[in-house]
Amino acid sequence: MFRSASIILCTAVAALVALGLIMLASTSAWVKNVEEPYHFLTRQGGMTVVGLIGAFVLSRIDPVLLRRGWPLALAAVCVLLALCFVPGIAAPELGSSRWIKLPGLGKFQPSEMAKIVGVIALSGWFARWQTETHTFWRGFILPGLVIGLPIGLIAIETDVGSALALSVTAAAIFFCAGTRVLYLLPSALAAMSVAGWFIHSNPNRWSRIVAWMNLEDPVHQLGKGMQQWRALLAFGNGGPWGVGLGNGSEKFGTLTFAHIDFIFPVVGEELGLPFTLGAVFCYVLIAVSGCAIAVQASTFFDRCLALGLTCTIVLPAMVNIAVTTAVLPNDGLPLPFVSYGGTSLVFSLGAIGLLCGIHRRSHVTEDQPLPVAGLKSYAVKL
Repeated sequence: MFRSASIILCTAVAALVALGLIMLASTSAWVKNVEEPYHFLTRQGGMTVVGLIGAFVLSRIDPVLLRRGWPLALAAVCVLLALCFVPGIAAPELGSSRWIKLPGLGKFQPSEMAKIVGVIALSGWFARWQTETHTFWRGFILPGLVIGLPIGLIAIETDVGSALALSVTAAAIFFCAGTRVLYLLPSALAAMSVAGWFIHSNPNRWSRIVAWMNLEDPVHQLGKGMQQWRALLAFGNGGPWGVGLGNGSEKFGTLTFAHIDFIFPVVGEELGLPFTLGAVFCYVLIAVSGCAIAVQASTFFDRCLALGLTCTIVLPAMVNIAVTTAVLPNDGLPLPFVSYGGTSLVFSLGAIGLLCGIHRRSHVTEDQPLPVAGLKSYAVKL
């Protein structure tokens, strides 16, 4: 498993990317207010090529550059997150300020970049002060400020799902780096209390909670709970084997954002249980391979980085699948590698490239057979 971790990882990612392109071919032609039927498919294909090139470059990057350059990268990503509120550059959509427009790049979501940079920053900090990770200041307060700034900016954009995912990723890095549980547990309870208060005080998000708890109410089925209700109907329509690729009915406008956040129910409706369980199995392989790469990493920096990168991919996938199956309330996180989204795809592939680079730098020891006492060997001299 250790020696083949990169192969398993890349195979799982390739399967998910292929599934995403196939499902975009099925769903993108029915998106409203788009003149070109396969606009989203062609754009996603182009971003796949860009992501693969970026993954190859990042797999060959010198880790010293990452360890030394994280302060500048963190400052740059915080500036990009702040630009989400600057008129003329910001591109708000659906009540959220998550996107910006830059010349030559087009529409861009800085929070996806902030996940990767935040993980690199935390890993660089703990690698620098790895002998003091149990202390209060250098093991908890100061690194908390390092990752707290981008998390706060992402939360202000009303991208609460990404902020919570990055917070859980940071908590995993803190715990595995050696920060005392005495510091982490009260902070986690306080963060959950603040998040609960924020959700309850925000009418839009609280209405999603109410709708999620009453999905069988016809009022909510036509309101905030419509997406999750139609997603459950899509799974039911597909049954165990699906209705066939392209034959799904929920994508014809009743299931909104069927090519982005709710692409997983379309997979279930058209391709059935084998492909939905296959997608889940691919994310399990990514999690296991990422943890295996982290365990065998040769440096403390690489171990923290591999763990964090794995969490940035697996956690949003878990949340998306839970939301589309109505296990969790609607949140808005895309399904990595499958949902439409150029920024998400490029940086997710970049994270895979970094993981492959860590695995390439690791030294895997082979078990040598122990000598057997009293064993004699014979040879014929020619």
